[in-house]
Amino acid sequence: MRRNKPGLSLSQLGFELDGGTRPAASGSGTQGPAQRPGGPPGRLHGDAAGSPPFPALSDYVDLTGSLSFEGKAVISANGVDFSNGKSYKISMEQLKVMEVLGRGQYGVVHKVFHKPTHVMMALKEIRLELNKRALQQIIMELDVLHKARSPYIVDFYGAFFIESGVYYSMEYMDFGSLDRLYGTGIPEPVLGQITLSVVRGLRFLKDELNIIHRDVKPTNILVNKKGDVKLCDFGVSGELNQSLAKTHVGCQSYMAPERIFSTSGPDGYTIQSDVWSLGLTIIEAATGRFPYEAAGFTNVFDQINAIVNGASPSLPEDRHSSAACDFIDKCLNKDPARRPNYHDLLAHPWLVEAAAAADTVDMEEWAVGAHALFLERTQPQPSPASRQ
Repeated sequence: MRRNKPGLSLSQLGFELDGGTRPAASGSGTQGPAQRPGGPPGRLHGDAAGSPPFPALSDYVDLTGSLSFEGKAVISANGVDFSNGKSYKISMEQLKVMEVLGRGQYGVVHKVFHKPTHVMMALKEIRLELNKRALQQIIMELDVLHKARSPYIVDFYGAFFIESGVYYSMEYMDFGSLDRLYGTGIPEPVLGQITLSVVRGLRFLKDELNIIHRDVKPTNILVNKKGDVKLCDFGVSGELNQSLAKTHVGCQSYMAPERIFSTSGPDGYTIQSDVWSLGLTIIEAATGRFPYEAAGFTNVFDQINAIVNGASPSLPEDRHSSAACDFIDKCLNKDPARRPNYHDLLAHPWLVEAAAAADTVDMEEWAVGAHALFLERTQPQPSPASRQ
């Protein structure tokens, strides 16, 4: 059997490309555990003694070619099994890569169609030629995904290891991230439902998994065509030690003041730092612009200085209810000790009202309309010659 070369792309590893063409490379995962040149079958290429480069990875990746999680789907090169008794095969030949959904710091997310079940999935491709910190972020995301069972967290179908990468399959959220959909601003009734879902998701992470997200922002909030709103991207999430986190990770523009100037201190920071990020996210979704950018701070260093030393942003009072404005003001209190926790937020009159109105706000209609406007904005405009 011919071996795959290290660093091959998703399609070269045996996935069918849209249009029916297939690569000529053999030795895909359908024929058994992938083998990397220079190492024995089923082992990551490590040091001279043949040990895996990062032992922690072995807690998550079955080096024989699958990645298994108790109570979740297990996808290997040969198929997938579900703990509830359902079972169907997902093999390389049955997957069709439709398009690239996005590219991140460590990998690519593909839209994948499983032909036998007609299920669309988001397949994240992570190459493992990374440093230890990067691998720890990947492991953290896999750990959160396999534990998280919440309607407010993107669902996880399973993952497998092949060659020098990990591929994990997640729920496909048709309309993408919130930043694509807010346009010039989201109506307040819809904004309340989005906020309610995000706060419930963050509360689940804290109460059930003892996890702080650490990267709350519009690009990490996904929406599907039914109007469901779910959190994603847990690569920089971290476990709380006595309710504190201390590492400096995440998007700086959305960081709370205490994370910017005191992350190395003995006190660390709490989930209230995510509450700050939530406040900025809601303003951005409500107005269509990142609040500090709207205030004239277009440089990231100016934004960070404004976060630490300037006044907190707020919702425009002439366009939003007093309850919504008060909710944001509480989220963006510069003193983290005075910011509410998730239970406090859910008890706030604005979210209490949102929960009561859940059956009357048509999230599907909003999502479909917002997505249509996004496609209209991003469609290439015909040239003057073509209009003649």
